[in-house]
Amino acid sequence: MTVYDADGHDAAANHLLRGLAANPALPPELVDRLIPGADDDVAGRLAGRPDLSRAQVLALASRGEGTAVQLAYEGRLTAADVDPVAQPNAALALLDEGAGRPEWARLFAADPLVERRERLAGCRGLPLDVMETLAADPDVEVVAELARWTTPDMAARLARHPHAEVRRAVACNEATPPAVLAMLVTGEGLPPARRCLVCDREETPFTHDPQCPRRDCDLRAGASCDGSHESTVHETQHAALANPALPAEALVGFADHPSTMLRCRLAGHPSLPSRAASRLAVDPVPGVRADLAENPAIEDALLRTLAADRGDDVRRRLAHNPRVPLDVLAFLAGAAKIGPTLLPRIAAATAEEVKELAASHEPALRMLLAERRDLPAEIRDALAADRDAKVAKSLAPHPGLSDARLRAMVDRFGAQVAARAAANPDASPALLEELARREPPVSKALREIAQHRNATAASLLACLQDPRARRLAAGHPALPPAVVVELLADDDGEVVEAAAANPSLPPAVMAAQAR
Repeated sequence: MTVYDADGHDAAANHLLRGLAANPALPPELVDRLIPGADDDVAGRLAGRPDLSRAQVLALASRGEGTAVQLAYEGRLTAADVDPVAQPNAALALLDEGAGRPEWARLFAADPLVERRERLAGCRGLPLDVMETLAADPDVEVVAELARWTTPDMAARLARHPHAEVRRAVACNEATPPAVLAMLVTGEGLPPARRCLVCDREETPFTHDPQCPRRDCDLRAGASCDGSHESTVHETQHAALANPALPAEALVGFADHPSTMLRCRLAGHPSLPSRAASRLAVDPVPGVRADLAENPAIEDALLRTLAADRGDDVRRRLAHNPRVPLDVLAFLAGAAKIGPTLLPRIAAATAEEVKELAASHEPALRMLLAERRDLPAEIRDALAADRDAKVAKSLAPHPGLSDARLRAMVDRFGAQVAARAAANPDASPALLEELARREPPVSKALREIAQHRNATAASLLACLQDPRARRLAAGHPALPPAVVVELLADDDGEVVEAAAANPSLPPAVMAAQAR
């Protein structure tokens, strides 16, 4: 029975053609054959090919504007290739990339479609007269989009706009002058906003129902206005506190703000003053203290104070702080559930610190060190002999480990380490075959083998027995061509697509399928 997709196309054929379009070994003449009948998905994959000729690029661009937009953003189209009237979205994409023509910007600034004016407003480097036109646009969403990306001078002007939504957008703009951001968060020096999106549409006072049943309502969750535009003012402050250009002196007053959201934003600000940080360190909300703990701007004394915090997330986030002292990190490794990840402080450890970490009596700390992929050979090999499974599991993918050491790790810890050993870039074909034949099979190991550069045909055939590994193995160039051809008829569409994209697919089969 043929299965059709939502557009009425044969789903199996679509999977095959999508894969074929992405196949790096597809000859140019077959690319030419695919272009005329390509749907949006196939055209998108063809557009991503690095080997397209100039003629093929132009042919694809003419197939549909979605593909033309993709090609424009990838730098494959120039202004000479695009008609802004026939392909407005492609022209806007070129303007967004700084490759469009000034006259296009003037054309779109007067476009009757709000969506196009709004997209234009988000482009950088617009001519001054176009910015002036957009700043006076009757649709506030257009002006707000301009405010979000515009120049410092225009941002300073738009901070005084009577609509609160525009001011909110100015607060998001990292080009906004610091003094203007400070005015936006305090309200000092600016005339009060006269409107917001809520009072534009509803009679105030109004609070937007979180479960609003109206299908045409696009007010944000929590939107409200009692005449003071309070939800938009709150969002403006939230955006400004996330803006690294906000000056430190404007931050202090928010340490005791009743809004948890604002205190969380403040806690992560890169210019957080020490007196504000001290107040936030005793905040009753664990989430605020957790955001503070990860902030590299806080001082060592406060880092040590937060290490004693009872909040699990606080301690985990503190471990991710790039400035956390190693002795504090040693404590956190045993006290907090950090998990196997390369922490910034571990990645930055000096050669002497690496030696100290490798000799630690705390297995969790050795595990964190083992996540590095640039360890000296003697430390790498010493950790390979570690008696703790989590250390071995973290170390197993480290480049340079010999087959003998990887085998010893797998023999010692079995399935706990097998998948990570299979992920080692230097694992030999013979070792991968051994891991692929393990009984019972280790699914995660098979998935790693299926995409390993050293996998052999024998390993890949074993991977085909696992449903998830099968999807990866089907695209591996070491898979025998006859098997690749068989997989084109697989019941799993992802397998079909991977097989069709496999460069080992025989050219004659590619030619038969390209239609």
